Amino acid sequence: MRTLDDARAVCETHLPGLYAALDEVPLLELERRGNPGLELFRKHGGPALVIPKAYSGLGATPTEAVRVMRAIGSRAPSLSVATAMHHFSVATLFTLADSLRSQGTEWAILEGIAAQNLLVASGFAEGRPGQGILSPAVRAQRAERGYLVNGAKKPCSMAHSMDMLSASAAVPTEDGGVEMILLLIPGKSQGISTHPFWASDVLAGAESDEVRLADVFVDERLATRAEVDDQGVVDELQTVGFMWFELLISSCYLGMASGLVERAFTAGRSSGQTLAELGVRLETAAVLLESVARLLEAGVSDNNALATTLIARYAVQDAVNDAAAKAVEALGGVAFISAPEVAYLSSATRCLAFHPPSRSSSSEALARSLAGDVLRLN
Repeated sequence: MRTLDDARAVCETHLPGLYAALDEVPLLELERRGNPGLELFRKHGGPALVIPKAYSGLGATPTEAVRVMRAIGSRAPSLSVATAMHHFSVATLFTLADSLRSQGTEWAILEGIAAQNLLVASGFAEGRPGQGILSPAVRAQRAERGYLVNGAKKPCSMAHSMDMLSASAAVPTEDGGVEMILLLIPGKSQGISTHPFWASDVLAGAESDEVRLADVFVDERLATRAEVDDQGVVDELQTVGFMWFELLISSCYLGMASGLVERAFTAGRSSGQTLAELGVRLETAAVLLESVARLLEAGVSDNNALATTLIARYAVQDAVNDAAAKAVEALGGVAFISAPEVAYLSSATRCLAFHPPSRSSSSEALARSLAGDVLRLN
């Protein structure tokens, strides 16, 4: 399929040899716990993908990142989901490094991530029903020259392989309220432990287990105050992070659906009309994601861009679900029975709905935004 070939070509340009290495491992083996995907990602320089060249990274643009994640998602769904969390965390970090709130240490951390191929896990949004995307489960208290952090993140992708954990934490204020801070926590810090959580075989290779923090000390130089007003309007740093997250995670699932649709193209049993319909659904999703990518490239990260990103996310979710279902139908029952990868990819594509913010939690805010109000995420 031409567009997926184009995505593979972009992946090869930035991460030479990665896709070929993944292609040597059966898909279902890459999806198991303990698979070699993350080590292959490290070996081929994946952690540096979106880090700007100014910080010794590979400097992939958001549009290029969409295509790389699509290629990886088509071949290694768990790896794509896990590394989307890394890229999102890193993007937040280099946005901070370029901001007025920079602590001055971010550039050194970014260079270290790129040079040493370090993996950064994300401890931000929770996947709990009724829990706001801006409501962290981690708490922090001020300590001498830093913070003591307590709480848990579950699920947390790359729980067993992470070198660092990025997270948001609520800190009590003197007036009895709370403020939110952004933290970068070394993965081997005393007080961090991992525990089984992910019971499903679908996307099990992403290492999405529980990470617990018990009185973990974080140096104040690795903490930044996040600004959210009383109405849930987020600041530019968080807006950029949110846009990156939705862009990257949606690209992963576009890749999974692309892997299914490519099977329908190569099977040779579907009509031109059916294949065209499948292609239109996929490419509609790709166009939407690249429109968000171009906003990031242009430095547009206002509240309207936030709303546009959310609209694109849900439209992509619908397109991915529709294309995957039509591809399975086009492949037929024999393929579903005889090729377990078909059933696996079909199940995996559905998981985009579980990433925050859920449609139900944001529908009222999105409706008000479409009517002319500011988008407020709680």
